[in-house]
Amino acid sequence: MTNGSRLKRILPLLLATSLAGCQIGGSVVSEREGYFTWVDEQGRVRYSPIAGATGEEPEQPTGEEGGTDAAAPAPAGTGPKPELREETEYTLENYPDAGQLEKDGYVRPGERQPYFTWRDAEGNVRVDYYQPDTRSDRQKGLVAPPVRITEARVYHAGPDTADRAPVPGHDPDAFTILGIEPAISDYFSRFSEACCESMDIRHRESWQSGREFGIALTESSQVHPFLTGPSPYQVVELPGPDRIDSFVMRLRSYARNGVLVPSLVFLDDQMKPLRLVTDLVMDFEPENWRRRGYLEAWIPAFPARGERWMVVFTRAEDLSGQTVIETPSGPRKIPHVSEGEIGLMQLED
Repeated sequence: MTNGSRLKRILPLLLATSLAGCQIGGSVVSEREGYFTWVDEQGRVRYSPIAGATGEEPEQPTGEEGGTDAAAPAPAGTGPKPELREETEYTLENYPDAGQLEKDGYVRPGERQPYFTWRDAEGNVRVDYYQPDTRSDRQKGLVAPPVRITEARVYHAGPDTADRAPVPGHDPDAFTILGIEPAISDYFSRFSEACCESMDIRHRESWQSGREFGIALTESSQVHPFLTGPSPYQVVELPGPDRIDSFVMRLRSYARNGVLVPSLVFLDDQMKPLRLVTDLVMDFEPENWRRRGYLEAWIPAFPARGERWMVVFTRAEDLSGQTVIETPSGPRKIPHVSEGEIGLMQLED
């Protein structure tokens, strides 16, 4: 048989085969609607019908290169992940424990652990199981914990109780004899008499948002005779109520030859005290290779309530104390001083 006659017999056969392919459908399973593609534990590419989307039977599993692998049956347990079958009735015996379920990554007993497939350097498809991480973003450290306002003794401006009629048998010297401190409103009134209309605001520090800025109490700072004793001070201009109603500030007093323990008094636009903050329970952060140690406090401010100025100073009773911290070599005493550097920063929402 000549080559020409043989070619004439082959061409009709190829044409018939091509036409038969067109009649079958001509599209691979992955291109059909109603199917999704997934990879099993052995790295096989599989196609499964979406429930309710098609009535066709699922195709046979295919190999990694897309060829049909009909000769190799799928291993047991490598089919599509079965749907979770919830118990219709719960009893004391089968009721799921929520805490344990969370620790298990919400994988129910009898279900397979989640896994992912990957290809190593030699081209082998591998399967790794993993435990789902059910921790919250805060537990993972991705979200900062909420700020806790520092504990302190706070005095507010309020009605004076000095004009109230005393109760029968009242002894005006009883508190002095018993060593009892005067009422808070009376203490605040006496503090306000010595503060703060005479303060010099020409060297005030304006509030700076978006970053930490520093102020310093030095030997060249103005000194004011507070009720708590004379002290250098620094006036800080707060943002106006048109910019912000209230905010929380971070205050850090940096240690250097001692540490300054600050007190704060908030003033209105007439330089009259509205709020006094003392006895701050501050946390000390030890120094490291890139920064000095510091005392830290979180303090609220209320421009919408008329707080226009903030005065930073220190008290005589704070100067007589000291901060004791634990170090690898034992306790360390840090003296309190009247001069120091303070960093202020507004907490952003």
